[in-house]
Amino acid sequence: MELQRTLVFIPTYNEREHVEKICEGIQDLNLGCDILFIDDHSPDGTGDLLEQLSSRYGNVTVKHRFGKLGIGSAHLDGIAYAYDHEYEILITMDCDFTHSPEDIPRFLASSEDCDLVVGSRFLQAGSLADWNLYRRGLTILGHFLTRRLLELPGDASGAFRLYRLNRIPRSVFDLVTSRGYSFFFETMFLLKANGASIGEVPIILPRRTYGHSKMTLHEVLHSASYIFQLSLMSYATPERFLCRRVSVQLNPSLVDPQNWDAYWDGHTESSVSVYTIIAGFYRRLVIKRNLHRFIRDTFPSGSRLLHAGCGSGQVDGNLHRDMRITAVDISPKALDLYSRNNPDASRIQHASLFDLPFPDSTFDGIYNLGVMEHFTSNEVSRIFQECHRVLKPSGKILLFWPHRRASSVLVLKFVHFFLHKILNRNTKLHPDEISLLSSRAEADRILQEAGLVLFDYHFGIRDLFVQAVLIAGRPDSNAQSSLIHSGDPSERNGDA
Repeated sequence: MELQRTLVFIPTYNEREHVEKICEGIQDLNLGCDILFIDDHSPDGTGDLLEQLSSRYGNVTVKHRFGKLGIGSAHLDGIAYAYDHEYEILITMDCDFTHSPEDIPRFLASSEDCDLVVGSRFLQAGSLADWNLYRRGLTILGHFLTRRLLELPGDASGAFRLYRLNRIPRSVFDLVTSRGYSFFFETMFLLKANGASIGEVPIILPRRTYGHSKMTLHEVLHSASYIFQLSLMSYATPERFLCRRVSVQLNPSLVDPQNWDAYWDGHTESSVSVYTIIAGFYRRLVIKRNLHRFIRDTFPSGSRLLHAGCGSGQVDGNLHRDMRITAVDISPKALDLYSRNNPDASRIQHASLFDLPFPDSTFDGIYNLGVMEHFTSNEVSRIFQECHRVLKPSGKILLFWPHRRASSVLVLKFVHFFLHKILNRNTKLHPDEISLLSSRAEADRILQEAGLVLFDYHFGIRDLFVQAVLIAGRPDSNAQSSLIHSGDPSERNGDA
């Protein structure tokens, strides 16, 4: 392997007895690599000794921080330094000889085919044999949880690693929120989510190191709870973990009076709300399946579709394989999430539904989910007029419009009552639903006012009685709904 610009990073706190030996051990390998120490203001004089080593060795750099800011925070600073100074390979390790410098060449050899190489305590028989029962139990439990809940392929909690920075986008590390020991499994989780290949090198941790562990019981409990949180969020809001994006050009003149950015911010925070998680599960388990069925039954393969008010786009997914989808929304936060969830989208546009930036008769079809109920009747009419304009004569509109007597409406009313009246919390889960649909007759009337014709109407058990599904089109269209219906016939064409 041709030697590339390599940095070995070691965080320190009260490591005066180890820093000189670990530095010399790395120098003896004659790898031509640089060494970075970041010290968290160690009271035992570690920082002063590191300055002496920096004077002695030209390839040693020392950074001092003003206090103990967390092991994950130190690693993020080390990673940022490596990117800033254009290193291609970054090796991270502990200072107390928990990790042996002699293993570094094996990491380098394994990195030819992997973006991340981790030192594993679970590959070599007897690697945990000398550990006490408490430490061994914690390590095995952590390994079990990260493998089962996060589906991580390797030893996710160790600091002995090699990152191929020339293959890993820096933006992946911008998504990291952990500043403690949970940094290690969170970074592996994010790298895996963004397509990084992961390899392992077997290592053995000597018994003498566990007396020096700086991991407290609080850190253990926090890490365990964060594993469960990541597992939930990865299913309910997977877009927050992705750095892949489609380019979106924003229009600074657009103003969103409903402040949807505040709502979609909840999908990118390190700790999302229970409502966001439940909504995410419902979208993926119920709405997505229902949408895909109606899309494929309503529009022929290859159709050019407009997702008008796209939101996060969790439900679009593999529709892009069959359809050419253009997504629009007025919220930049929503568009950012959509671009992460849908890197194969044909186009993502920052736009208002009242003024769609497309020529007349552009699209074969238009669809949206849970949009119309947030607008007044006059605003809904204006939106439909714009849809009429950009829809081809033979095109159709597919709308998922929450019903006034929907199960979700009843649940949200109860939740808001509980939050406002019982807990005295002025919490608003999303902008007001001011135009819920009450019947097929109302849908027919609203569409007719915009010059559209209602072809079909559904409200039933398929989505747990949440949204009425409308299929409409221009009056000059000869196309009629060719849906294949199954299940309870009361789901179709109901007036309720």
